[in-house]
Amino acid sequence: MNKTRTSRLLTLTALAVLGVVFSSNTIWAQTPPADSYKVNYFQFANTSGAPDQTVQVTNPDATGGSIWALVYVTNASQELVECCACQITPNGLLTLSVNSNLTSNSVEPGVITSGTVHIISSSSSNLSKPVAVAGGVRAWGTHIQWPAGSTGPTITETDFLDATLSSAEETRLGNACGEAVLSNGSSYGVCTCGFGG
Repeated sequence: MNKTRTSRLLTLTALAVLGVVFSSNTIWAQTPPADSYKVNYFQFANTSGAPDQTVQVTNPDATGGSIWALVYVTNASQELVECCACQITPNGLLTLSVNSNLTSNSVEPGVITSGTVHIISSSSSNLSKPVAVAGGVRAWGTHIQWPAGSTGPTITETDFLDATLSSAEETRLGNACGEAVLSNGSSYGVCTCGFGG
């Protein structure tokens, strides 16, 4: 009788331990900080007759100091074309030109006309290994809309949207920047930080 009771107790204990292990995602993967990753798009960049687009980034001082906006620009084929680290002081405003700061020095040949801007809020300027922080930057981007049949473009502005910064995405962006840009031995692929910040 005691052996059966002991066996049941050990079995229940083992099941409880397994349940805790499998239900806790912090044991298996670290959850990225909330509000640390922003994304937006651009189109009609570097296009004749279309005005430049801008990206505005501010630090609302939720972290209690300066933070880095790690900017990764991908083209329409999801290839990283430029990346840079821009420091923003508390309540500072950084203004970036899509044509001049984010797409004029592409590591890929040809003119970049559309793509995505990814911003990771980081406590470090290391583009290869971001250290994402919660409560990061806020960003807005202007967009060129050129409906078929219209005589010219119109400009709209939208917020950058929050996205979940998975460890896979953080690694992918960091590796792409490190391999394609920072280690290529040239200055191609390094975007510039515009003005302000």
